[in-house]
Amino acid sequence: MNWGRRGVKRAAGWLLVATGTAAFLLFAWAQPEPSSAPPASPILSDTPLSERIVAYEIDVRLDAEAKTLEATEVLTYRNRTGRPLQVFPFHLYLNAFQPDSTFMTETRRDNPSFELEEERHGSIEVTSLEVVGMGELTEQMEFVQPDDGNPNDRTVFQVRLPRAVPPGREVEFRMSFRAQLPEVFARTGYKRDFFMVAQWFPKVGVWWRGEWNCHQFHRNTEFFADFGTYDVRVTLPQGFVVGSTGVEIGRANNPDGTQTLSFHAEDVHDFAWTASPHFEVVDDSFAGSAGLVKIRLLIQPGHLEQAPRYLGALQGTMQHFDRWFGPYPYSQITVVDPPHGGGGAGGMEYPMLITVGTTWWLPEGLRFPELVTEHEFGHQYWYGLVATNEFEDAWLDEGINMYVEAKVMHSLYGRETSVLDLWGLTAGSIWFDRFWYSNLPDTDPMTRSAYQFMSSDAYGTVTYAKTGVVLMTLEGVIGEETLLRALRTYFERYRFRHPTEEDFLRTVEEVAGEDLDWFFDQAIRGTAVLDYRVQSIRSYRVDAGAEGERGGGAADFRAVGETEEEGEAEEPEEGEEALYRSTVVVHRKGDFVFPVEVQIEFGNGETLREHWDGRDRWVRFTYEREARVVAAEIDPDHRVWLDVDQFNNSRTREADRRATRKLANYWLFCTQFFAQLLAWLA
Repeated sequence: MNWGRRGVKRAAGWLLVATGTAAFLLFAWAQPEPSSAPPASPILSDTPLSERIVAYEIDVRLDAEAKTLEATEVLTYRNRTGRPLQVFPFHLYLNAFQPDSTFMTETRRDNPSFELEEERHGSIEVTSLEVVGMGELTEQMEFVQPDDGNPNDRTVFQVRLPRAVPPGREVEFRMSFRAQLPEVFARTGYKRDFFMVAQWFPKVGVWWRGEWNCHQFHRNTEFFADFGTYDVRVTLPQGFVVGSTGVEIGRANNPDGTQTLSFHAEDVHDFAWTASPHFEVVDDSFAGSAGLVKIRLLIQPGHLEQAPRYLGALQGTMQHFDRWFGPYPYSQITVVDPPHGGGGAGGMEYPMLITVGTTWWLPEGLRFPELVTEHEFGHQYWYGLVATNEFEDAWLDEGINMYVEAKVMHSLYGRETSVLDLWGLTAGSIWFDRFWYSNLPDTDPMTRSAYQFMSSDAYGTVTYAKTGVVLMTLEGVIGEETLLRALRTYFERYRFRHPTEEDFLRTVEEVAGEDLDWFFDQAIRGTAVLDYRVQSIRSYRVDAGAEGERGGGAADFRAVGETEEEGEAEEPEEGEEALYRSTVVVHRKGDFVFPVEVQIEFGNGETLREHWDGRDRWVRFTYEREARVVAAEIDPDHRVWLDVDQFNNSRTREADRRATRKLANYWLFCTQFFAQLLAWLA
């Protein structure tokens, strides 16, 4: 994850600005070294786990000085579509790093002052393309722009074969290509002698919902591909430590001072690798229900003392995912800590490989290394195994991952301390997500394709933060155990497939045993805002009239006080009995209709709960008691995380200064934090 996790992939508000800024800066620094006794097989299974639509064989040479790649690729594509295929589209993601690409055009739309420095230019060129049995087809390659028609965008090309590939048959593409890596940007590239080589080879599109799905590379989109096998040979200078998707199966030193490392991966839909001469390698393991998983941490020398933080967070996360959803099926996971200045590579996920990030001065009470480690490993499930279409249904990966992140972080580090536990200040993961979401709650529905959002801010807010709080609110509706069981059912049913949003929603309804369209239509398919408030509290002293009956026609009403801003009123004398008539008005400010609980507190300590279906715009609760209403609170159990303004959810007769003191302490923390951050940057 990984927008605000990558910037994350997170940002908005004063406290969120402080912590989110740090997270964004921190998700960027570390590298690896070779390990002994690599796993014999990349999967913990004796049989294939996926349909294996594709098989890639790639031989690549890295020029560490020129920052270029020279490679050959053999792709075997198995036609499982049930129909003949004659036109094949391919992604060329590295061409996004050109000044007039769609990716850069959209970046300038959100940030008009942005300029792509020359060192951040990247490109990929297919120099030859042959289809076995059909001949050389390089001249038949055609750049297409299926999303926006931008003629300067070269991130997708297609080729028409002389004859169609029948259903059930295979076709073999043989290509040569060269690539120029950018200075690390948008999760790929180099920084000095550190390399994060991702989205680097021609990748065929996915036949999905009866047609090719092969979108251009947009500012807000990530990736989508079919499962298969990868055999990749990487040649680069001796002395470099390499980490990758899959497992290492061989290496050899060459007479020209280079080394060639061979990697093999099965049942994955992408392949990424990293290299640096400075990586320190820390090996560990996790005993999962499917078998022993090797952990390979590639970390910067200056960060070695933080290795236990990475490993503890990863092992704890893997344990929770194994128990809650199912086993991690691969024999290895590689964790990459990028170097200082390589932040654009941090906080990202690839099959069997994640990138994280920290800095040397980070205290343990700021749990950003733990947060990004948990988050990126979570993508191994919702992106890596379930294989969500990140162009069309990004929330099924990013958003589900945010919800599970909050659950895991709360379990590992405490509900109120999972992100921040420093200098007496505490904060939990879901609180940041809710605050982030509340700043931009209504621009786009969660179901909108990633590249069609109003802006990158809107995409991040809705896809990440809103989805997290939507699922946390849904938990309050159907129960935690039910929602976790629904997620497990969804994972087990759709792993190694490409599910849609309807697959997920119907699975939740099936497990919950109820129709939830009333919630899905508002929260997921729509843009309604949920905001309830306690509008007023009024209490009147009632003196009985001649009839001596409560509330009789001759009753005399004297105001005791509406709310704290209306001042104090006359209190009964000691020993004097008094009767009060109190009213509480609750107002639905937003368009989102949601049933809520309202807790009423009386001056004698008595409390009661009212249930309101929320269908009308307001409701009035009226009481006659020997104690007046002193406080009212909507959602007293704090289950409705979608409410954008929780400050108006309660009212008290008298001011409570504790909140003011707490906010003052948070402000003090923010100013101190920024002062230290600026000193470090300087």
